[in-house]
Amino acid sequence: MADIQGSYDELFTAVPATLAGLIDDGDVGGAVAVFVDGEPVVDVWAGFADAGRTRAWERDTIVNVFSVTKTMTALCALVLIDRGRLDPDAPVARYWPEFAAAGKRHVLVRHLLSHTAGLPDWEGPVEELYDWTAATARLAGQAPQWEPGTAAGYHSLTQGFLVGEVLRRITGRSVGEFFAAEVAGPLGADFHIGLGPEHDPRVAPTVPPPGKDEDYTASAPGRDAPAPTAPTAATPIRVRDGNSLAWRRAQIPAASGYGNARSVALVQSLLACGGTVGGVRVLSPEGCARARELQFDGVDRVLGMPTRYGLGYGLFGSALGWGGWGGALVWADPDERLAIAYVTNQMREPAADNRGIELIMAAQDGLKGLRA
Repeated sequence: MADIQGSYDELFTAVPATLAGLIDDGDVGGAVAVFVDGEPVVDVWAGFADAGRTRAWERDTIVNVFSVTKTMTALCALVLIDRGRLDPDAPVARYWPEFAAAGKRHVLVRHLLSHTAGLPDWEGPVEELYDWTAATARLAGQAPQWEPGTAAGYHSLTQGFLVGEVLRRITGRSVGEFFAAEVAGPLGADFHIGLGPEHDPRVAPTVPPPGKDEDYTASAPGRDAPAPTAPTAATPIRVRDGNSLAWRRAQIPAASGYGNARSVALVQSLLACGGTVGGVRVLSPEGCARARELQFDGVDRVLGMPTRYGLGYGLFGSALGWGGWGGALVWADPDERLAIAYVTNQMREPAADNRGIELIMAAQDGLKGLRA
């Protein structure tokens, strides 16, 4: 059985046992954290930080969590909304005048946060993702693919630039700078959007699914999903792109966040605990509640599957959260004051990846014992 490191409450033994099973089944490495009432009840890790299995996964190992980064960017937007500096019902062009081009005058801030703005595809070269000015200028010049607000289509790479530029216009700071100063710093969370070279030795590079190489590309549709209803001209993103130094250094606020399970669960515990964790208040309870305000409920045109979107988060019953390419996942349930995070360097094919759900179920079993 895999050697599990870290600590956990005995009521939550099923969580490290599940992680051990994933490593025993062939995964290279990963980590899981479960927070209840803003405090860790599970903080464990196992396996290796490299494909050659020569470097053990350590307590401070960090990994690219891909689209789990969206929840961090959304949190920054919620903070500004909470402070009265950002109006979700305002046109994006109020903050970013150039965005009004190509028929986008009526796109609202809430459309950006809920994937309903009609700009789902990154159509530029991969290299342009690393140039903030070029990337945002490209998106400002695009026309929406549908009437904004009338449909949803997952903005896998574009959402971070769209929301991030609005935040930059308001604060004068990049998403990574704002997040570090206003969220991660006060909480002591080891999560980064735009990774400095001093952190490189701690990074666990992404490992493609078994039988694939670093030319493996992202694919969004879920299990048994019908073909997407919208044609796409999106630039494919490869594993080798996500493992590049350029990707680490860039701020791609929808997809280039680096952290460990502990940091992800700590930050998103804010949504589970009314905006205050460890005595640090980042959001008001009302600000947290906004995240669960339903913006869209239907079939996503890009994913080809039913989705429910709040303000920046996917909604799943009483819980909210999101997953990332390759398997990372965060789940926050305000009704239970519960936050669960899973990170891994081992990709699996999306249609055959139930790891996050298995870990959520294991944590929920422990919660029943805790609440009994």
